[in-house]
Amino acid sequence: MPTILGQNQYGKAENRVVKITRDGDTHHIKDLNVSIALSGEMSDVHLSGSNANVLPTDTTKNTVYAFAKEYGIESAEQFGIHLARHFVTSQPAIHQARIRIEEYAWERIETSEANSKFIGSDEVKHSFVRQGQETRVSQITYDGREWEVVSGLKDLVVMNSTNSEFWGYVKDKYTTLQEAYDRILATQVSGRWRFNWTDDEQKMPNWERSYEQVKKHMLQAFAETYSLSLQQTLYQMGSRIINNRSEIDEVRFSLPNKHHFLVDLEPFGLKNDNEVYFAADRPYGLIEATILRDGVEPRIPVDMTNL
Repeated sequence: MPTILGQNQYGKAENRVVKITRDGDTHHIKDLNVSIALSGEMSDVHLSGSNANVLPTDTTKNTVYAFAKEYGIESAEQFGIHLARHFVTSQPAIHQARIRIEEYAWERIETSEANSKFIGSDEVKHSFVRQGQETRVSQITYDGREWEVVSGLKDLVVMNSTNSEFWGYVKDKYTTLQEAYDRILATQVSGRWRFNWTDDEQKMPNWERSYEQVKKHMLQAFAETYSLSLQQTLYQMGSRIINNRSEIDEVRFSLPNKHHFLVDLEPFGLKNDNEVYFAADRPYGLIEATILRDGVEPRIPVDMTNL
């Protein structure tokens, strides 16, 4: 039975690059994990083994390091744009480049006054600690004509210790969950947002400021929503972003409900007045949804596992 070749791509995955910018005694760090996927006229290499159109994956790796030097890393998105444009415009056989980037944040270590004076400086500006809150992610796709930039974050754990309820739900013979009128609401945010910047004629967003502002609006919505369901909170988080950031048309969240159950202390003669909880890591409710600007078609994949 005859077969045909379907969608295919190749590239170098998880290229770790750390760029240190030295501004006198003050240093700045960008720590990225860059994955490259290229597609185009690649039938021959699959069907006959001809490498005539293949740019070695080792070359794509080297390009990452060379570009970190040549262009610097202003932002993950800008760095991905430089890479994608280069691969598509420099190689006739490559029609599309997809660059995925994870960024690991670092913050400066504050030192004591005594130790700062000991090393001859009022402030240490070259020592950092890895931030443990979230990992920033980006995906840049370019086909020679149109750009698609999707940014986001994962592993951002947030909690409201009150102002959350859950009641009035469907009950059947298997339902044991008690209605809650004052509960902990906690989740580990995985979110992606798509920019409406698609071609070089448009003004490019300020990627760093956009990320900071999106995160701010997301967290404010989480904190300020009196929640009757995690779904309601999710929608408010996405709506706040769309309503405040004109450069973004689509937001998708995947929010696991990190359950906290009141511990029964009555066997010990103690009353648990919403004070002591058991944190269950699994199983967990998983709430997912896309929020769109009116009139916009969704493009962020429903399954964000590999995005």
